[in-house]
Amino acid sequence: MSQSARPGHDVDPKLLEILVCPLTKGPLEYDAQRQELISRAARLAFPIRDGIPIMLADEARPLTESELQR
Repeated sequence: MSQSARPGHDVDPKLLEILVCPLTKGPLEYDAQRQELISRAARLAFPIRDGIPIMLADEARPLTESELQR
């Protein structure tokens, strides 16, 4: 079953429009395949669990150099 086909895993597009990085207040990029919100400025990826963005620095993973260059 694909990510988009699993119930509860879609993020409200209006929510994505207003969310910003909690550390830098900069823009976020939505990675639907990995279910993450990417903050290039903070170099972090915030997870999305059951359609809910987890905007805590302690829950974010650091981005690799190759991910930053995409």
